[in-house]
Amino acid sequence: MRDIAQRFSQNPILSPMDLKPSREGLVIVCLLNPGVFTFDGKTWLLIRVAERPEQRQGTISFPVLKNGGIDIVEIDGQHPELDASDPRVINYKGADYLTTLSHLRLVCSDDGVNFYQPAGYPLLQGEGEDEVFGIEDCRVSLIDETYYLTFTAVSEHGVGVGMRTTKDWINFQHHGMIIPPHNKDCALFEERINGKFYALHRPSSVALGGNYIWLAESPDGIHWGKHKCIVKTRASFWDSARVGAGAAPIKTSAGWLEIYHGANDKHQYCLGAFLMDLNDPSKVLARTTDPIMVPTADYELHGFFGEVVFTNGHVLNGDELTIYYGAADEFVCGAKFSVEEILGKLKYN
Repeated sequence: MRDIAQRFSQNPILSPMDLKPSREGLVIVCLLNPGVFTFDGKTWLLIRVAERPEQRQGTISFPVLKNGGIDIVEIDGQHPELDASDPRVINYKGADYLTTLSHLRLVCSDDGVNFYQPAGYPLLQGEGEDEVFGIEDCRVSLIDETYYLTFTAVSEHGVGVGMRTTKDWINFQHHGMIIPPHNKDCALFEERINGKFYALHRPSSVALGGNYIWLAESPDGIHWGKHKCIVKTRASFWDSARVGAGAAPIKTSAGWLEIYHGANDKHQYCLGAFLMDLNDPSKVLARTTDPIMVPTADYELHGFFGEVVFTNGHVLNGDELTIYYGAADEFVCGAKFSVEEILGKLKYN
């Protein structure tokens, strides 16, 4: 399948070696899936930084948050109750643990390509019992001069949606878990519709149902209800196993355009798009049959977890849509698209 992405010639624009670990004794394994926004005349990425201790021969070690600090757990690599077949999650004595601990880190750029970590801005780390395994994959939506951060909060309780808000990226208000486990991929619309806030999210079903995209509404952006399933997986398609929202939907004259990710049963992740009605986003008008982006570059095919392109952030400039994305669960990359070209790929219901 040929996609319509115009990848940056500089890709990957950020690799694990480009940033420093948050503390001594940890190494950065992956940079993933940045939230994207503009602020102070610059393009900013809120990158998920995944860290772990340096691995020693014969053991597996991983970090967890504890009492405001980081605790290192070390396990015999040959322990009979250890399943380490997945590089992302291990099972030990019947419990699941992440192999890495993720926090969110701000970087900025004057040209949208060359990024650096500015001084004076905090690392956003997990806080409280619902975030002891870290926070991941943040979407950023600007609504009425307030930035809404919706991210994946991970703990032994499960995977849910946490929220923080800020106006200056220095001071943050914490709103806790706004959608409980198991849920992720939450993206807020950047304006109210008929006076209400709207968000896309993705409950995860392990038995009945599936990993589908849902719509929710809210009177205040914090308390969510009236959930409705609007986009499902498609058997024998590139998005047969799971689908999830990318960043905030893009308002066009044709409707709300959403870039989403889909994966098949081989865990190959691609990007597609669907269109929602401007006045009633619960009505899905159209959807791409083929993906608009497929992992084909070497840095997308090979990494911590290969054959992955995954986005939850973009910048819109007229018809030009610059999507920043995670590649192979290890690198941060960029690509440009034409909104009109994406709209032309949609198949109406």
